[in-house]
Amino acid sequence: MDFLLDPNLWIAFAMLTSLEIVLGIDNIIFISILVGRLPAAQRDQARRLGLGFAMVSRLLLLFSLSWVMGLTADLFHVLGQGISGRDLVLLLGGLFLLYKASHEIFVEVEAREQDGPPAADAAAIKAAGQKLFWMIIGQIAIIDIVFSLDSVITAVGMVDQIGVMVAAVVTSVGVMLVAAKPIGEFVDRHPSVKVLALAFLVMVGMALTAEAFDQHVPKGYIYAAMCFSLAVEALNIRARGKRRAAAAEASSQA
Repeated sequence: MDFLLDPNLWIAFAMLTSLEIVLGIDNIIFISILVGRLPAAQRDQARRLGLGFAMVSRLLLLFSLSWVMGLTADLFHVLGQGISGRDLVLLLGGLFLLYKASHEIFVEVEAREQDGPPAADAAAIKAAGQKLFWMIIGQIAIIDIVFSLDSVITAVGMVDQIGVMVAAVVTSVGVMLVAAKPIGEFVDRHPSVKVLALAFLVMVGMALTAEAFDQHVPKGYIYAAMCFSLAVEALNIRARGKRRAAAAEASSQA
């Protein structure tokens, strides 16, 4: 038990947990947006399953470190560019994220799709709802693997104790589980914030695709741009709220 009194261990745990939470922001946003397509009664279950997949995929990758680190070795070359297993995963994940985020932006801005058949019996509606639920869980699981791979490789570069890594992953997923519902509800209440979040996922998809070709884009730049956009949107939301309040007061006095 003496190792628990080692301050270096706790510093490493705090740093890695914070990093895992930061790296999980894009995962939370992706899950929140997809879960918003489900009926309210299924959303909590989908969030728990989605973040559960995130934790399981991270832990499985941590317990197969030799295989994960082997993914960094080049498998083949294209135009003089070495392509590793990690690059392929990031490329496919980035392209999937680009497609999914672009499709969701189109649905939000133009199509406003309605899930499920508009006129059908209760059994057909229930079947369609279950199909949508598992489709969304499947999409979350796919992107979880992509985000987990980068997260685990980063963790290995910071800490060399598997117990610290496991504790940091479990703690960070617990924090994300608490934060996912309020974030999802906020995004769902404000369509303009949802479009901003989807644009953020487009940037993340582009960064993953660039990373696959060894073109590193610091996530700090992406987060800074997103924080600035969210700050501007927060001012817009406040301004709209004040205008609505003024209009309601004026109509009550008329």
